[in-house]
Amino acid sequence: MTTLLCQADQSTLLIIDPQTRLMPAIDGGAGVIRRCVQLATAARELRIHVIGTEENPEGLGHNVDDLRALCDTTLTKYHFSAPAEPGFMERLPHDRNMFVVAGCEAHVCVIQTVAGLIEAGHNVKWVADAVGSRHPHDRDAATARARSMGADIVTTEMVLFEWLRTSEHPSFRRVLKLVR
Repeated sequence: MTTLLCQADQSTLLIIDPQTRLMPAIDGGAGVIRRCVQLATAARELRIHVIGTEENPEGLGHNVDDLRALCDTTLTKYHFSAPAEPGFMERLPHDRNMFVVAGCEAHVCVIQTVAGLIEAGHNVKWVADAVGSRHPHDRDAATARARSMGADIVTTEMVLFEWLRTSEHPSFRRVLKLVR
């Protein structure tokens, strides 16, 4: 049975390709970065592993500094689908089956990565407000397609509050500050 809500003890945050040369071209790119930073900051607070990927960093540059600093691991890739990259699946945490996915571009690397994770049997949460493309119609089509593939469509705040579960969580106030 698929887990319906995001669970901190089962999650890995995967941030796809928020690279320095790509982000200026992304529609609403600053907002995508802001929400990815919120997710990654909360993940670190809650001891959730944060993985970043960089597509062909020689061409697109490294991930933006604010996000690169929050990643526990940053993996270089040349395949649009991260799971297709040799050794990628072996480097994922083996004790967690839920991937919370954000990043760019929705209709290229994010959708292909999500498809590969779902095909491998993972539970995937597509963070719709933390995923971007150069054109809104590409992002919207990719989000619809991710849903049809079996990904749950969520928002940044949904993820954060589902990870917390209760206002009595020891990290509640620190995570709440991220969204205020």
